[in-house]
Amino acid sequence: MRGLLSPFISFLFSKSLSTGCFPQEFKEAVVRPLLKKSGLDANELKDYRPVSHLPYLSKLLEKVVQVWIQTYFDSNGLMPKMQSAYRHFHSTETAVTKVFNDLLIAADVVQMSA
Repeated sequence: MRGLLSPFISFLFSKSLSTGCFPQEFKEAVVRPLLKKSGLDANELKDYRPVSHLPYLSKLLEKVVQVWIQTYFDSNGLMPKMQSAYRHFHSTETAVTKVFNDLLIAADVVQMSA
């Protein structure tokens, strides 16, 4: 089944990217209320948050564009060296480790000058 749809999806994505047109159908989300936490009052509107469900092809095209942009940025050295978000093998742990290291270095500098 996957092999049957791939050429059509590829054509649709290529056409969308080459023309700069994002299909209107891809922009339409179904918004459903979802309780923020289990145990909250289901009769209280303030206890809900809206959750948008976008079409699968919309999310797939978004991922294709994200990978292309990321590849372009990485291959041209356009991402800041310490950028953690949106990068492979980088995480909040990477960012926290950098901040912690900077704090230790600053503490050493202060201690040496005292």
